[in-house]
Amino acid sequence: MEKESIEKKKASALKVSIVEGSVNSFSTSISNSYITPFALKLSDKDLYIGILSAISGLFAPLAQLFGSKMMESYSRKKIVLKASLWQAIMWLPLTVIAIMKMYGIQEPALIYYLIIFYSLIAALGGAYYPAWFSWMGDLVSDKEKGKYFSKRNTITGIVELLAVILATALLNYTENKVYALVGFALIFFFSFLFRYISFLILHKQYSPHAKSKEVYKIKISTLIKENKDYRRFAIYQMFFNFAIMIASPFFAVYMLKDLGFSYWNYILVTLSSSVFYLLFTPLIGKISDKYGNVSLLLLANVLFAVNPVLWIFIKNPAALILLPQLVSGLANAASIISFTNFSYDYLNEKERGVGIAYANLLSGIGIFVGSLIGGVLLDYLNIAFINKFIFIFAVSAILRALVALVFLPKIKEKKKVKEIPVMHISLLHPFKSIHSEIGWIKEVVVS
Repeated sequence: MEKESIEKKKASALKVSIVEGSVNSFSTSISNSYITPFALKLSDKDLYIGILSAISGLFAPLAQLFGSKMMESYSRKKIVLKASLWQAIMWLPLTVIAIMKMYGIQEPALIYYLIIFYSLIAALGGAYYPAWFSWMGDLVSDKEKGKYFSKRNTITGIVELLAVILATALLNYTENKVYALVGFALIFFFSFLFRYISFLILHKQYSPHAKSKEVYKIKISTLIKENKDYRRFAIYQMFFNFAIMIASPFFAVYMLKDLGFSYWNYILVTLSSSVFYLLFTPLIGKISDKYGNVSLLLLANVLFAVNPVLWIFIKNPAALILLPQLVSGLANAASIISFTNFSYDYLNEKERGVGIAYANLLSGIGIFVGSLIGGVLLDYLNIAFINKFIFIFAVSAILRALVALVFLPKIKEKKKVKEIPVMHISLLHPFKSIHSEIGWIKEVVVS
């Protein structure tokens, strides 16, 4: 009877998590989609966009190390609650920054305030993530992870779309009026409000362990030494994110500055990727459960390599939606689910907190370096023969392909899964035919 009661509590907790995740998604997406346009209101230097992406991208995984260490002394639920409350509060200074900009108060310094407080928001999210990841791992059965997280991601993704549409309508209404920056102030305030609501909902979610256990005490050095497969996966994530972030933070800048898109065109293109992500996520979840996650990693990497090439040649909003954003949506669905499930597969209970912190720290290093390099190239590269945005898109595409070529053949599936049908081999393994020719290079780099 006790076991049955626990199973009922877990089932209820998973439902609560979907509600909480939806409210939290509303909080983050209503503002995150417009952080870059807001930064451009504060400064027209592209380098600041790179710095904003770099520092927030590094602070989050650094905080995850701290968060994983906290699991040795505090319950997972307490960690998540404390960090999420402070994360809610940190949206209020961004509201103040928008008002200060409107009244011309300390204008030169406002971009620095934005970078500081937005990075703190990212860091607080990182601080609770290992505890949340471990907590959710104890609630979802191994055979249901792909199905559950695809469902959760789909629902939260729909909420994200609604939030961004509301934010766009608000900003579009205020853009050409004397109170234009009020729109930004309001969406940051809504981020505070909905994050606080999600904090209240988290109180209702059941946690299998009331207190932290000795089982969480594991050092990164031990994990790296003993879990060779996850170490390779984490190193791949670092180089993958480095290649991604040379271009990704600047697609928004490219649309707003070079292509001159309105907020509606900008957000329609941006949102379309999320729409395709939602459409593909249920299918990707089923593929993950049936065929495993390594093929999904490869599919995601190949599609991400193709994506910036499409941006080089396409300028029309409708065409951007139908080609590069469709590719991006499918790639994101494959990447997010494969990352989550691969981590659950290769990390046991005691490794989950520190393991996910380690992988995300390496990802953060890649994000930090890639974003800075992209920003420096845009602001200081002096070339006349090609548009600077096109140049960094091309560089990023080449590096993304090289990362797939060098690292992915070394990542192996742990659980037993069905073989991918032969008709799909050429799609999922486009580099397979030349693998043997460069095998010695991969051995040197990856081993």
